[in-house]
Amino acid sequence: MNQNQCPTCDSELDWQGHYQCTQCDVSFKKVGFCPDCEAELEKLQACGAANYFCNSCNELKSKSRVRFEFHKLDS
Repeated sequence: MNQNQCPTCDSELDWQGHYQCTQCDVSFKKVGFCPDCEAELEKLQACGAANYFCNSCNELKSKSRVRFEFHKLDS
């Protein structure tokens, strides 16, 4: 199952420093939300690993529990 699909046309998104739908010609950013309080999470990257931190709950969240959405980038 592809986890990076365009929310408009369901095509696979390409990575070009950001997510890009070649069908719709739209750029997106992937935003994670806390599974407990629904606040936007901060992505922490180090040594090739990505972790997600909730500033509201003040704790790390498991990537498997995070809800992701794609938001259009302003042109």
